[in-house]
Amino acid sequence: MRSRGRRRILYRVKRIVIIGGGTGGTMVANRLRRENDVEELQITVVDRDDAHLYQPGLLFVPFGLERPEGIVRSRREQLHNGIDFRLGEVDRVELEENAVHLADGTDLAYDALIVASGSTLLSEETDGLRGPGWGESVFSFYSLDDATALRWALVDFDGGRLVVNLVDMPIKCPVAPLEFCFLADWFLRERGVRDKVEITLATPLDAAFTKPVAGEHLGGMLEERGIGLETEFATGRVDGAEHRLVSWDEREIPFDLAVVVPLHGGAPFVARSPGLGDDLGFVDVDVHTLQAKAAPNVFAIGDAASLPTSKAGSATHFEAETLCANVERVLGGEEPEGSYDGHVNCFIESGFHKALLIDFNYEVEPLPGRYPEAHLGPLPLLRESRLNHLGKLAFEPLYWHVLLPGREVPGIDATMSMAGKQAPKQGGEP
Repeated sequence: MRSRGRRRILYRVKRIVIIGGGTGGTMVANRLRRENDVEELQITVVDRDDAHLYQPGLLFVPFGLERPEGIVRSRREQLHNGIDFRLGEVDRVELEENAVHLADGTDLAYDALIVASGSTLLSEETDGLRGPGWGESVFSFYSLDDATALRWALVDFDGGRLVVNLVDMPIKCPVAPLEFCFLADWFLRERGVRDKVEITLATPLDAAFTKPVAGEHLGGMLEERGIGLETEFATGRVDGAEHRLVSWDEREIPFDLAVVVPLHGGAPFVARSPGLGDDLGFVDVDVHTLQAKAAPNVFAIGDAASLPTSKAGSATHFEAETLCANVERVLGGEEPEGSYDGHVNCFIESGFHKALLIDFNYEVEPLPGRYPEAHLGPLPLLRESRLNHLGKLAFEPLYWHVLLPGREVPGIDATMSMAGKQAPKQGGEP
């Protein structure tokens, strides 16, 4: 990761307000605090609760591979000294006033605003999702309560049709539905009931994944494991009483156990803030600078931003370097620089103590090779390995002790490198 020399950005104390104390908000707050004196920069993080959730752990909870209480810590305790943490619900942002208005009537004035409020599950937007059958035959795993409830349903599931359904994009961690299918296959084989269960992934996409090369590879893995793939299935309603998913074009998929990934949107306050967000409630930003199009002193990071890349923790980590530098530039009267290239990397858990690793950006899709480079890269790209699985497990302590505190990861640069990757041949094939 490129190191940046410390920049003096102030002649008076500047106020930065960060909405959201999750991954992006915590990383950015800690990086800015490490790089600027308290006398120069006043940083306030506001969130509605003090529960910081390690979201990748949600995938493991339904299979008994992670304890629910083990993936939640205090938000306040993840922030460095000198950062003000406020508990409160954001009502709206007034861009012309440079103010964040909280629901309790408190106003937070800012010189720079960073929206790191993540995304919101919009279960109510899918007819019947939380209606009859919810918690009995219809579940999800994108919240801690839902993942915990699904754990006991899987323990008791001895046969029938298991359907994993992605309602629509974008979602947090787009590979998680695939990972759930792979882990379910492994879990059911370990229990000795896999031959009694039909597993299907139903997705609105035209392939297993959004990127063609990876989509073809992952689709092949589903086929090898006997997992069905129902593409271009746009879920219109969940009929829990009749145990069926119904698409907008009236296609039906029957189920005995449905695991549904609901529609995602931005935080509710974004829609109440004139000019701040798009139709889905995500903050519209420049894809390279992360500066909001609504105002030059407003930025967004992670799931809250309308970026054409995966809503994933690694993307947020790489975005943080660009965002922090640009916040300092704007506060210092300079223009932001477009250094973020859409870089994302992601471990894809595939069961049987193995995982894949993909690394890509706006322009380059996941390719085979080795990471982080050809000769020294121990991790294979777009191929299952036990090392990748261990890498996925190692990411959790790395998250708490390196990424959130705003430290740099040696050898891992925010800008994607082609080192170690097999360049695609003519026609796009690797």
